[in-house]
Amino acid sequence: MSGGLLVAGTTSDAGKSVVTAGICRWLVRQGVKVAPFKAQNMSLNSFVTREGAEIGRAQAMQAQACRVEPTALMNPVLLKPGGEQSSQVVLMGKPVGEMSARGYHGGRQQKLLGTVLDCLAELRGTYDAVICEGAGSPAEINLRRTDIVNMGIARNAGLPVLVVGDIDRGGVFASFFGTVALLSEEDQKLVAGFLVNKFRGDVSLLEPGLDMLHGLTGRRTYGVLPFQHGLGIDEEDGLRVSLRGTVRESNTAPPVGEDVLRVAVCAVPLMSNFTDVDALAAEPGVVVRFVDRPEELADADLVVIPGTRGTVRALEWLHERGLADALKRRAAEGRPVLGICGGFQVLGEHIEDEVESRQGHVEGLGVLPLRVRFAPEKILTRPEGEALGERVTGYEIHHGVADIHGGTPFLDGIRVGQTWGTHWHGSLESDGFRRAFLREVAAATGRRFVPAPDTSFAALREEQLDRLGDLIEQHADTDALWRLIESGAPQGLPFIPPGAPA
Repeated sequence: MSGGLLVAGTTSDAGKSVVTAGICRWLVRQGVKVAPFKAQNMSLNSFVTREGAEIGRAQAMQAQACRVEPTALMNPVLLKPGGEQSSQVVLMGKPVGEMSARGYHGGRQQKLLGTVLDCLAELRGTYDAVICEGAGSPAEINLRRTDIVNMGIARNAGLPVLVVGDIDRGGVFASFFGTVALLSEEDQKLVAGFLVNKFRGDVSLLEPGLDMLHGLTGRRTYGVLPFQHGLGIDEEDGLRVSLRGTVRESNTAPPVGEDVLRVAVCAVPLMSNFTDVDALAAEPGVVVRFVDRPEELADADLVVIPGTRGTVRALEWLHERGLADALKRRAAEGRPVLGICGGFQVLGEHIEDEVESRQGHVEGLGVLPLRVRFAPEKILTRPEGEALGERVTGYEIHHGVADIHGGTPFLDGIRVGQTWGTHWHGSLESDGFRRAFLREVAAATGRRFVPAPDTSFAALREEQLDRLGDLIEQHADTDALWRLIESGAPQGLPFIPPGAPA
């Protein structure tokens, strides 16, 4: 059996995903054959593996950090929220139904433990090390009985646990202490120590607190990672994207031409795979922001309607916000609009949906000549093709089947004037196609914008992953970290009774 580690966090967004990716990249650079694993992921950002399985995009990114092909073994359970209280359950890459939070935690989740442990065991039998990512906080004591992603899997698989805390949001010492104190004695035995994330300032000023934390808990800190911009790659939760003028981190290089291109992304409800616009934000001179008001489309050179887990709900939202009329006017004026997946579907004439919203016949925006019917089976593919004279690759994740009856073919979709629609996620990561598309947008808007001739999205992603590996190598105690991964669950660490010393 190989070495292993569970990266837990004091909260959601503490940095578990990027720390896991950083540890993976550090290990693979040392010649270690390593794989990522997340037993259960709740995310609207997903990816399709080569065998046609749907997994969280964060795990696909971590697999890239490991320089291995992602598989369903790395994320056996994916929950895709469809509202506040229900999610689609994806098991081993295939949807198995919708379930309420109460129904899932009330029995279904615990039944999946065997599947999860089997997947982990198979990975550990193949790789030198498996770096597991937890979810939320391991101290969610109301959910501990049915937990299969944090201490539940750590105890069953004998994994040591490293707890990550985001010091940038404050209260990290209380969060570390409280996380351990709330665990049972058996769970506490697995917690080896802590990793401070997103630190700004002089580490020497932090060290007395780390020493006191060690005295209070008997657990050491394995490193202090400095705050760095541009490392929030492939976030899990599109629901957390702030609407008001949020700017996606863009390449700091100036534009090649005289103008910049402004891209407005409609922040529709249940937004999924909003990472599609990351490739645009990586281009010098392209500014990407998320919007929710019609007036914010006025100065945009390109408007993107992204994917969504609720196509009909997104359509309603566009009407409620006044964005529907603004989009129709924009299309009629010949100003560029790109719809991706659910965003493509809302641009059509009508939608027949007895699967997702179960609202039956719903009128679309009527901008593109297509009709959409939602089928029970989910389409999960990795297509390849050509558009604008360039090779394109992507991936499809949708229930909607498009009946197209006009316009000009565009990937699997259609183009009418300067309105484009496709089910293909990830197409903009194809560098030649992205540059050709941006040239079309610039020509349509009269912008003197020139795409950079050498921007490689894949190379930029590799640079980001190397930066994560550098963070671990330069700011963590890698010798101690490797001993922890190699030796398994720690022994002899003291128990902290809940409410112990204030």
